[in-house]
Amino acid sequence: MGTWDMGPFGNDGAADLLDDLGAMPVERRLGAIRGVLSTAAAERDYLEAPEGQMAVAAAALIAAARAGSAFPADPVYAPDLTVPEPPRRLAVLAVHALDRVLAPDSELAELWDESDGGQEWLAHLARLRAELTGDTEPAGGTD
Repeated sequence: MGTWDMGPFGNDGAADLLDDLGAMPVERRLGAIRGVLSTAAAERDYLEAPEGQMAVAAAALIAAARAGSAFPADPVYAPDLTVPEPPRRLAVLAVHALDRVLAPDSELAELWDESDGGQEWLAHLARLRAELTGDTEPAGGTD
């Protein structure tokens, strides 16, 4: 894996997604994000790391684009990327995709579980999930 960071945009899968989104018209971006989230959420077998990385990045873009969101969208690879405000159903789909990324048969979850930063990565995803669901505090509270 070339790029490896616990933030939603700090990996190769996210960089690929951001590159693809940046190359398309703004009005097509939500559809592309929906496709990434749907692919991850619908995977019934083993979810490979690149698909998991793209799903996390897509979920972060949805969270940041929601009205009134305090979630930071600071993608290193596409700092000027804009995404239209998503409908609520995309936030729901993003939560399902995150849940799939966190499932036992997910390569990305396995890789982070084996790393020293696994707990911190889980905390990042909990904050992202809380932003998408509208919770003021992620499950488990704050430290």
